[in-house]
Amino acid sequence: MSARIVLAMTTLALACAGPVMAEPTGDVVRIGVSNDRSGIYTDVGGPGSEYATRLAVKDFGGTVLGKRIEVIGADTQNKADVASSVVRRWFDTQNVVAVVDGGASSTGLAAAYVAKEKNGTALISGGFAGDFSGKQCSQVITQWAPDTYALANAVVRGAVEQGGKSWYFITSDYVFGKSLEANASRFVERAGGKVLGSARHPLGATDFASFILQAQASQAQVIGLASAGGDLVNLIKQAQEFGVTQSKQRMLTFLTFITDVAAMGLPVAQGLVFPDAFYWDADDDTRAWTRRWQKEAGWDKVPSIVHALSYVATTHYLQAVQAAGTFDGVAVNRKMRELPITTRLIKNARVRPEDGRVIMDLYLVEVKKPSESRHPGDFYRILSTVPGDQVFVSLADSECPLVRH
Repeated sequence: MSARIVLAMTTLALACAGPVMAEPTGDVVRIGVSNDRSGIYTDVGGPGSEYATRLAVKDFGGTVLGKRIEVIGADTQNKADVASSVVRRWFDTQNVVAVVDGGASSTGLAAAYVAKEKNGTALISGGFAGDFSGKQCSQVITQWAPDTYALANAVVRGAVEQGGKSWYFITSDYVFGKSLEANASRFVERAGGKVLGSARHPLGATDFASFILQAQASQAQVIGLASAGGDLVNLIKQAQEFGVTQSKQRMLTFLTFITDVAAMGLPVAQGLVFPDAFYWDADDDTRAWTRRWQKEAGWDKVPSIVHALSYVATTHYLQAVQAAGTFDGVAVNRKMRELPITTRLIKNARVRPEDGRVIMDLYLVEVKKPSESRHPGDFYRILSTVPGDQVFVSLADSECPLVRH
C-alpha cells in the first residue's frame, strides 16, 4: 500500500472521529447548566435544574478523576444565539466539560452543537424536540427528555380510539411545537383520524383569543395543544374562559409540567390527562429525593421532570467519566451507552447506543380534583404505565444519521 493511500486513509479516519478534547488543566472542572431563567420555562428548568445538578455532584462525592467538580449556570433567554455564545465561552474559558438541560429545544440544539464542536458532552434534559436523537444526533449527545414522538404517540392513539377523529392544533411557533404537531398529526392520520388545521402562536404570547376562536370554529372533536410551560398555562386558562372545557370539543395536552399544574391550580387543571416520566409523589424513592432537592434549593416547590432528569443525567455522566478515565466527549458518551442507569427516579431507563436516545417508561397521569388532593403537590393520579419500547421511535424509523438502516 502506498504512502499516499495510507495518508489519505488516516486523514479520513481522523475526520470521521471528530475533534479530541484536550484533558482539562488545573484541579477544577465545571458542568454548565444552560436554560431559561427569565421567561416561560423558568419554573420548568431554571435554577431548579442547577440545584438538581449540584445535588448529583454532591452525591457523587464532589470529585472525579482527581478534579473538583463545580456547577455553573446561565440564562439563555430562550435565544439560540445567546445559548451558543454562553456555552462556547464555557468550553473555551471555564473548563466546562458538559452542559446540562439546554432549556427550550432551539437553545438546547445550539448548546448541543457547541458541545459537539468542542467534543464535550450534551446532557439534554430540557429539550423535547426529536432532533436531539434524530436529525441532529451526535456521538456526544444523549437526550433524556421524552421527545415529541413519544409524547404524541402516548396521547393520540387512545384519543382516536375513544372517538376523537378530527383534530385542530394550537401550536407554539418554534422547533418544539412544530415537531410535536408534526408527530401528532402523523399519528392521528395513521389511526384513521383527520387533521383539520392548526394555528401557531409566538413563544411567550399573552393573548390567545384568536387562536382559540379558530380552533372552536373548526368544530374539530379534539383541540391538541402543542405548547408548553407558561404558554400552555395561559392558553388553558383562556380556553376555559372561552368555554372550551365546557363544550363538546375535547382539549388535550402532550407536555404538561407539574409546575404548569401548580400555576393553573387544580380547579383549572383538574381532569387533564397526559404522559410524564417522573412524578415526585410516585414512590418512596421519588419522595425522598424530592425532600433532598428541596433542601438543596431552599424552597418547598415540587420538582418537574426536567429537574429530575438533570439529576439522573449528571449522575450517569459522572459514572461514565470515572469508568472511561477521561473527559473526552466521544469516549465518555460511548461509556454512557454501555453503563446501566442506576438512579431510580425514572423507570426501566437505558441509553440506546445507536442514537443516544434514553428509553424509559412513561406514566399516563390525570390531574386530581381539588377535593382529592391530600397534601401540597398531591396533583396526579397515575392511570397506567406505558413501556418505553412501545412509545419511543424505533431504530427502523429513526432519522439519526448514525443509525444504520
